[in-house]
This record gives sequence, structure tokens and C-alpha cells, in this order.
Amino acid sequence: MRISVIGCGYLGAVHASAMAELGHDVVGIDVDAAKIAQLAIGKPPFFEPGLPEVLTSAMSSGRLRFSTDIADAAGSQVHFIAVGTPQKPGSYSADLRYVDASIESLIPHLADGDLVVGKSTVPVGTAARLADLIEAGSGASLAWNPEFLREGFAVQDTISPDRLVYGVAPGPQGEHATALLNEIYATALAADTPLVITDYATAELVKVAANAFLATKISFINAMAEIAEVTGADVTQLADAIGYDGRIGRRFLGAGVGFGGGCLPKDIRAFTARAEELGRGESVAFLKEIDKINLRRRQRVVDLTVGALGATVYNAKVAVLGLSFKPHSDDVRDSPALDVAVQLRGLGAEVVATDPQAIENSRARHPQLQYSSSLEDTLRGADAVVLVTEWPEFRHLDPVWAGSLVKTKTVVDGRNALDPAVWRAAGWTYYGLGRP
Repeated sequence: MRISVIGCGYLGAVHASAMAELGHDVVGIDVDAAKIAQLAIGKPPFFEPGLPEVLTSAMSSGRLRFSTDIADAAGSQVHFIAVGTPQKPGSYSADLRYVDASIESLIPHLADGDLVVGKSTVPVGTAARLADLIEAGSGASLAWNPEFLREGFAVQDTISPDRLVYGVAPGPQGEHATALLNEIYATALAADTPLVITDYATAELVKVAANAFLATKISFINAMAEIAEVTGADVTQLADAIGYDGRIGRRFLGAGVGFGGGCLPKDIRAFTARAEELGRGESVAFLKEIDKINLRRRQRVVDLTVGALGATVYNAKVAVLGLSFKPHSDDVRDSPALDVAVQLRGLGAEVVATDPQAIENSRARHPQLQYSSSLEDTLRGADAVVLVTEWPEFRHLDPVWAGSLVKTKTVVDGRNALDPAVWRAAGWTYYGLGRP
């Protein structure tokens, strides 16, 4: 099938590459000429495991190309909208300018029977509004097909998703949309991937509801960590114990510095804003407390570090391990790790930060920090070590080797990723979150 993907950022570049790898003829379109130039030579403008290989394979097959001209979408049967929906400055609401602009620019190039498919995360009610615009401006129709990508596993999640959701119009339009989407996702459906066919509003809510639930689960265990710290309990053992309950489960019950990234924080804030617009703000009012708990954890890591250094960090060298919001990513948007580094620097510490992939993105946002690609140089002479992104090389750091480099054997484990007994046996003073 001939497909266009409008927007070639994180979501769009992965989706375009994966669809071509599955055998479709794909053109990826974006207004950012520099981004398109990189993709056109097989170089992703961001780090995502597996994407360079899929991108190269898809382009070598001749099934994938990139363009800055929206007119190149003409002739495709299905057009995916994969542009960003960032948080509006000074507001919790989602900024839909890129979604609206992509639809407006695409409409003149749509043909009768074409299908526009939204993948961007949008406030509920957006799809119905866009469907009216598309129907009035062309003979095309709209479906909403939310994405459920995990950074670090995005290629896998696109080619082999854990579920598919189609939000379609009632009647023949919806049947036509379903048939086209079934053809696009034939490989996944043949593997018995669960499929939910529903209306626009439900499809829009699926993504934000899922993110709200995950954020709630993460912040719940972090709230328990706050209680554990004043009672002497161990939040890790607590999570293990309640995680055996099949109704709860152990995943996402890792207490630490909290969640970040370009999706979870802004999505729950946009969900709250939309609920208030609909007159149902009280239904999701708890999400504001979830957000507060999450932000408190960053401050807690800073406070632990200050306390470990004797109530002042001025001129102390602090080695910060991790900058990306999660391992296997170079994404520093709303990153707790980068936030902690910046706060410590603001208190007068000599911060030296390292990360396997996120140094350049961090430097572009916060050039005032010192960065090093060498873990050894980062640790050398440090008065304290703060682990804030659980990359494997940090989780498995040898405490004896690290101890031979630092000035003072003090570690603040912002992800509860280290074994306290092993580190203490190596002579370290260990501080965790909600752990004795």
C-alpha cells in the first residue's frame, strides 16, 4: 500500500521506517529540511535502538523516501499524521498548531477514498473536529490510531505492537477505514495482535488514559517511598510484596527520581486541562497531585545530595550519572536526571555529568554544565556520585573500581538501581529513596 507519514520526528521516522520494512511504499514528509536531509542518508536525527538498521534496510529496498514537499503525499492511499503535540507555554493544554497545520496543508492533495490516520496524542474531541474539516475539503475520511511506543523499544512496538486501536466513524466510512488499516497492519493481525475498533473519542482517550494510569502507578510507589523514609521501611521490598498481587503487578513499581520525557508529563497535564474544559476537572484532579509527587522526587534527590555533602554543595564536585529521562534514549525533554544536575549546579556544585547518548542534547539545553563522555573522568575526584538514569553501565558499576577514583565514597542512588549491601561493603556511604 502507498502511505505518507506527515511529521518525521521520533514517532513519524520510526513509523515510516517500520511501515516500509513491512512492505509498504512510504514517503515521509517534514518541513524541517535538516531533519529530512539526515533521514535521506539513512541517519536518524535521534538515538533509538534498531532504527538505523530498519531505516537503512527500508531505504535500500526502495520502499522508503523522504521529502519536504507536502505535494509528494498525493497518490498515497493512507496518510498518517505523526506530528508533535507539545505543552503550550504557560499552560497545561496541548498545542495543536502542528496537527492543524498538517491537516490544512494535506487536504488539497487528498483524493476521494483516501484515509487520513491520526497517530499524534491529542485532547479528546480533536478527531471529530478534524474529520469535519477533511470531509468538507476533500472526499477523504479520518481514523484515529493512537501510538503506544516505548522509547528504546519503538521499532519493536511498531512492527509487533501489543494492541491496535482504530477510532473510526460509524457506517461505511468506518468500514472502509477498518479495511485499509487491516491491510496496513496485516502482519500484526496475523500474529493475533488484539484489535479494538471503536469511536474517535475512545481512541483518543486510550493513550492519555494509559499514560495517566502509568504515571499514577509510578507516583504511588514514590509516595510510599516518602512514607518509608520516615518509618525505616524498605520501599523495594514493599514493591516486591504488593507486586505479587495479580491485580497490581510489579512493573512500574520502581521508586526513584520519577518519570519524565516528552510524553508522560505533558500528556497527563493536557488530560487535566481538557477535563477542566469539559467541566469534569474533578474527575482527574488526582493527576495534579501525581504531577506534584513526581516533581518532589527530583527535589528529594537534590536534598539527599546536599545532606550527604554536609549541608552545602558549594564547590563540591558532583558526578552525575545519566542525563536522558530513561536508558536507551537520548531524549532529555523534562528529564529528571538533567533537572537534578541543573539544580545542583545552581547550588554552586561543580557538576560533571555523563551519559552514553544524551550529552549533546543536554549541552544544547544547558551549556553551563560540564559534560564528559568518559565515566572514569566523571568519577575522578568526585565528592559525591549521583545516579539518576539507570543505564546498564551505571547499574553494573564496580564499586571498588569507582571507589579508587572518587575523593569521597558517597553515592546517591536516584533510581534504587544499585545493591546497597555491595556498595556499603566496598566502603561507600549509600543513600537510596525509601530504602534504609
